[in-house]
Amino acid sequence: MKWLMKSDPDTYSFADLERDGQTRWDGVSNNLALKHLRSAHKGDAVLIYETGDAKAVVGFAEVISEPYPDPKQKDPRLVVVDLKAGRRLARPVTLSELKQQASLKDFHLVRMPRLSVMPVSEAQWSSILDMAQKKSG
Repeated sequence: MKWLMKSDPDTYSFADLERDGQTRWDGVSNNLALKHLRSAHKGDAVLIYETGDAKAVVGFAEVISEPYPDPKQKDPRLVVVDLKAGRRLARPVTLSELKQQASLKDFHLVRMPRLSVMPVSEAQWSSILDMAQKKSG
């Protein structure tokens, strides 16, 4: 599986993940996002999307653990995974660019922009990577 996971760069940015090398991906509380996170498996590929002013897909990560209960929470339904930093995209791909692509009209990021963890199809993944290789504008 392939995933997109969102992060607020003011709280934890892709640069923080690069610096740390790996991290526990926590703070997910939305039921649908948690369902997606529970479906993640060790070895799955992840696109990291930064919210806030950036609103862009900025880099790659890899799931390096199976989902497990968040040790900071008392509710076993709240799960986390561990992520390992990957490389940055050649250039960030903004939400506005994604919205302009007809091939991405059904992408969760376009349809449900508040969702923090979402699956990415092979076609969506390829489209985003192609966009990252092209100059913006």
